[in-house]
Amino acid sequence: MKDSASVTKTISLNEYGINHDNIHYQLSPDELQDITIAKGMGKEASSGALAVNTGEFTGRSPKDRFIVKDDITSDKVWWGDINIPFESDKFDALYDKVFAYLNEKELYVRDCYACAEPDYKLNIRVINEYPWSNMFAYNMFLRPTEEELKDFDPEWTVVNAPGFMADPKVDGTRQHNFAILNFSRKIALIGGTGYTGEIKKGIFSALNFILPVYKSTLPMHCSANVGESGDTAIFFGLSGTGKTTLSTDPDRKLIGDDEHGWTPGNTVFNFEGGCYAKVIDLSQEKEPEIYGAIKKGAILENVIMDGNGVVDFADTSITQNTRVSYPIHHIDNIQQPSIGENVKNIFFLTADAFGVLPPISKLTPAQAAYHFISGYTAKVAGTEAGVVEPQPSFSACFGAPFMPLHPAKYAEMLSRKMKESGVDVWLVNTGWTGGPYGVGTRMKLQYTRAMISAALSGELGLYNYENYHIHSVFGVAQPRECPGVPTKVLSPRATWNDDEAYYKTAFKLTNAFRENFKKFEEYASEEIRRGGPQRYAF
Repeated sequence: MKDSASVTKTISLNEYGINHDNIHYQLSPDELQDITIAKGMGKEASSGALAVNTGEFTGRSPKDRFIVKDDITSDKVWWGDINIPFESDKFDALYDKVFAYLNEKELYVRDCYACAEPDYKLNIRVINEYPWSNMFAYNMFLRPTEEELKDFDPEWTVVNAPGFMADPKVDGTRQHNFAILNFSRKIALIGGTGYTGEIKKGIFSALNFILPVYKSTLPMHCSANVGESGDTAIFFGLSGTGKTTLSTDPDRKLIGDDEHGWTPGNTVFNFEGGCYAKVIDLSQEKEPEIYGAIKKGAILENVIMDGNGVVDFADTSITQNTRVSYPIHHIDNIQQPSIGENVKNIFFLTADAFGVLPPISKLTPAQAAYHFISGYTAKVAGTEAGVVEPQPSFSACFGAPFMPLHPAKYAEMLSRKMKESGVDVWLVNTGWTGGPYGVGTRMKLQYTRAMISAALSGELGLYNYENYHIHSVFGVAQPRECPGVPTKVLSPRATWNDDEAYYKTAFKLTNAFRENFKKFEEYASEEIRRGGPQRYAF
């Protein structure tokens, strides 16, 4: 059917308090790119992609993310430093101020939806101050057909006003920027930041509440792909661990790269209609699919280009969080629709900057639940102010900033799904080997791909003591051999050539795991607690 982007339509926003008609509705990506460039808000790269600078914020601002505390959320949300409560009356007043501001602006509106599984479809209206933000919404959400737009009824509204600055003393925010979810009014209100990721993460956070509470469905911060035999693989991981890279596999069809649901009927469906990938050090040789997706219709964020529009992907002078968004059809090998069945393998990706975790290990159900709740990766020197050596970083369920419920709720659902499907779960270290960051080297992508391929094909063998070594510190089962990977690489201790230094560092990391898990212990079963490292340093 004809794509809605090619249809010229008008829309009234009177119900939102917008009284003017300077509103662009359902513009095509080409139109939005042309407007962005004409307004001096972006430039065209040599690839044809649009390059923009998101301004003050080049990433999310977790401390400025709020949820309105009301009858729907008060007893269900896990309140704290991640889910910060916001008063209903403060929200209403701020909402009115934002729309008074937008009533004087040229606006860009898009109707779209989330969730590829028809029974879960969530209709969304996105109202943007900037044209390139609206183009991002086209890229990242699912695109209705012309027929679907005729009777389109938005259930949720995303309001995106980067130029509006809140007054913290009056409006109840922490500073001038904010991202607030209101489940009663079904609104994601975003202001003071041009970082586009806040748009998609607002809806992701909403679904992370809606799906488990009302649909008995597990929402996941993960990528997913499917093999020729119909087997689905799920990849969990925080930013920088290789989630998008490793799921974009020429031999497997991509379901999606970031956000999915796992239904009671055991289907896995993509929330989105596009991909949002990091492009730091991107090369055609290492990541040809992502590199090839950067063309007309893609949006590059905060990259450096020369006078000819050629991007230097190694230049991080603006931020290390350089990004690209593109509609999923920019990838050739995709699953259509974005739904998979028959989940066989789950991979937890971690970039261990201490260099002590095995490059791949198989987890028991208890270990899988423990590591899912923990959500470990590591920060390296230079990624944040004050970080001068590797630091452990934990994000529950590999996506804590987007999880309104207690992590144990999601872990219980995952554990149940694992047992029902008989899935194999693997912990994959895409970080350092041969020593910590600054001493060792980053695990070669070709080795990681080979290990994942061997797990998917069954070549790593069944779980038994002949094929695996039980790690003496972490208790996980690491394979002794893997096709395409040197045997020494499979043993992190062997790559160090210094047993004393290795074990000292390994115990340091296990202590960090235990300290982090203390806040979850009262909610976790004894079985799950024993899924963590059991050896203590003396």
